[in-house]
Amino acid sequence: MTEKRKIPTTTIRFVCSSTLSLLGNSVASVVLPLILLARTGDALAAGSLALICAVPQMLVGLLGGAVLDRVNRLNVSIISDIVSATSVALLPVVDMIWGLDFGWFVVLGLLGAIGDIPGMTARDTLLPAVVEHDGISLQRFLGINQSLESLITIVGPALAAVLIGLVGDSPVLWVTAALSFSAALVTFTLPRVVGKIGQEQRNEEEATTPRSILVAAQASLRESVVVLFKNDALLRASVLLTFGIVMVMGSFQGLVLPVYFTQTGQPAHLGYVLSALSAGLLVGSLVYTVLATKISKRAWYVISLLGMALSVVVLGMLPDYPVMLLSALMLGISAGPASALLGFFAFDRIPSERRGSALGAQNALMLVAAPVAVFLTSAVVEALGVYVGALILVGCWILITIWALVTRKMRALDIAFQESIV
Repeated sequence: MTEKRKIPTTTIRFVCSSTLSLLGNSVASVVLPLILLARTGDALAAGSLALICAVPQMLVGLLGGAVLDRVNRLNVSIISDIVSATSVALLPVVDMIWGLDFGWFVVLGLLGAIGDIPGMTARDTLLPAVVEHDGISLQRFLGINQSLESLITIVGPALAAVLIGLVGDSPVLWVTAALSFSAALVTFTLPRVVGKIGQEQRNEEEATTPRSILVAAQASLRESVVVLFKNDALLRASVLLTFGIVMVMGSFQGLVLPVYFTQTGQPAHLGYVLSALSAGLLVGSLVYTVLATKISKRAWYVISLLGMALSVVVLGMLPDYPVMLLSALMLGISAGPASALLGFFAFDRIPSERRGSALGAQNALMLVAAPVAVFLTSAVVEALGVYVGALILVGCWILITIWALVTRKMRALDIAFQESIV
């Protein structure tokens, strides 16, 4: 008699929850910069807001990482989504009653950071436990998950563009809030065992006291720096490359493109460009998933980086809209293999018992680096114009690409990959 194959229901629910949360975030990523620029009319205001929120974001990220290694990670994910939903829902409420200004963006941006950063890290730390619970290969699931995320980030910006055209910018935020709240409800249905991390060896009461969490956050930062930057040269190079990508692309997505489309009177086009980027990432991820074993990991890495560099050069010239759509599509396709490779090494080479603190520190540091880059770009755009700002970002990307290609440890990707899967 044929044995029935177990349906991975936990993984399916986790993917549904992540999808809802990601869809809300992708809609917000289009709408929020446009609302800020429309209300303030100042590119520097967008950069200043990012910088003001940077330090609190880092602190929340570090505290969240410490908490994730001491309490059930499902609780952190659920609470984070609820806080995120609340912060976003308050934006249209404030806009209707008092009108949004820079001060309100700061207050609600800080509230959103409390939810977004720990929530993002919680999902990262839950993922390996969820697939292990259902007996699914982590490497295989990461490729599938990347494809699903890409599909959602195609739908999100396009949905934002359509909704902006139909109802205006501020009411669209109700959709984001509803999606985040729904994500929390789905996460609540997951088995609590996937969120536990060695709790049988911990004193539960001590783990949740404020003093113990602060002490743990300090220790977490020290340990995370060692894990991410000292002990593993490949992981260090991977993290630094990811930093560079986040800083440059965050400045394009969060400032240069919103300013450009606002100035040209076509804000809805931002959503379609970001959808093209995500569509390309989906195609690139699928191609890599199917053909990963056909050529070496180093070859995938080089092809991916060179394709990204060429696409960014074209995108950075801020060409006509059809060309911009095509360059965004090609950038996504080129980024797919590198994204999958970097994601695999990040999950595989961080010890599971330190995954919460290490990923929390990594996300916190990235969420500081990106706002600093956005602020510097906003200063350049305000002083010299959006075209000069875009060209400077292109130059930074070329330097990052050269470093990524010549750095020693990234030239031995195939050996490192074999070591990881043994």
